[in-house]
Amino acid sequence: MAAFDAHDLLSCYARGVFPMADARDDDRVFLIDPERRGVLPLERFHVARRLARTVRGDPFAIRIDTAFQAVVKACAASGPGRTETWINHPIEDLYVRLQELGFAHSVECWQGGELAGGLYGVSLRGAFFGESMFSRRRDASKVALVHLVARLIAGGYRLLDAQFMTAHLEQFGAEEISRLDYHRRLALALSTDADFQRAGVLAGAAALQLTSQAA
Repeated sequence: MAAFDAHDLLSCYARGVFPMADARDDDRVFLIDPERRGVLPLERFHVARRLARTVRGDPFAIRIDTAFQAVVKACAASGPGRTETWINHPIEDLYVRLQELGFAHSVECWQGGELAGGLYGVSLRGAFFGESMFSRRRDASKVALVHLVARLIAGGYRLLDAQFMTAHLEQFGAEEISRLDYHRRLALALSTDADFQRAGVLAGAAALQLTSQAA
């Protein structure tokens, strides 16, 4: 039997399925299609006032796809409140390959020449599947999320999949929907052309303006 590769993983995303592992050092990969799905509606994305001030102040240099594997590794690392990770080495390799093929992207926050935080995910037509985020400086992952949403809005995306609903994402307007509703939204997004690179480089004020215009 042929090995599961990046093209197989893309087919899974197109069917609404995503990969997970039990632990970093467990090489087994499980494909998940949960009954309830977390999504971040782009037209109702909420940025709290304090975070908006931070984003507008541009405390980080925002870069796209310059350190993709470093972002994935940082997301996979254990830390306070997170002793295990669902990103094992086979999954990491699959995402790196997707990035090489142009289907995975990272939004990175840099400060003082160091990677301060960021996120990554998979892009497929008008759908973006957010995978994981991390912070080494206060609000870095939140700032990265605001820039991601602005980029998706500018690029014509229709769906930002957050996989699971969390209290952290709820503050941004995330909602939990049924599997049936998710698959309907996914089908609509996959029928839409989108461009992750259309926005170019955005300052914080421009990113905030894009998110408010979509509301």
